[in-house]
Amino acid sequence: MSVAETIEKKLQEAFSPLELEVKDESAMHAGHAGAPEGGESHFAVRIVAETFVGMNRVARQRSIYQVLDVEMKNKVHALALEVKAPSEI
Repeated sequence: MSVAETIEKKLQEAFSPLELEVKDESAMHAGHAGAPEGGESHFAVRIVAETFVGMNRVARQRSIYQVLDVEMKNKVHALALEVKAPSEI
């Protein structure tokens, strides 16, 4: 399973999002520090879920980082997040 697929699966299971998009942006960072050969290190995630209602931006991001802890410690160098509650779209 690719890193992007793992991220998507974990976020689906943890948040049951209404919308979820995981983009591998590693190619845009090729040659930069922290960008390993072969990619799968830089990602952008857009997620919309009821779970985020009433949570501030930092709490939302922390909840995602907690779910993706293993990936963040091992494979993922950068993770851009757009996290919203349904009323914010």
